[in-house]
Amino acid sequence: MATSLVRSGFLRSALRGRARSSQVPKRNFASSGHHDDAYETAKWEKITYLGIVGCTGLAVYNLSKGHPHFKEPPAYPYLHIRNKEFPWGTCL
Repeated sequence: MATSLVRSGFLRSALRGRARSSQVPKRNFASSGHHDDAYETAKWEKITYLGIVGCTGLAVYNLSKGHPHFKEPPAYPYLHIRNKEFPWGTCL
């Protein structure tokens, strides 16, 4: 019985004109294949390096500028009133 199933499988594939195992289906999911992978990699590498340089320049510019100093708030007598000492000290 197994030989008849094998023969019928061979007959079916022979009648179709091709063998199933000999042809590998071709997968075409993307419109462009592998030819632009190197281009995309090079493009994003350039964008990354440009971004690093730009962010570094912006950080150097911002950090080199002075920052405004605010005046000290007045020492009001009702601020920092402590009725009970903290176990770790005043820390001020």
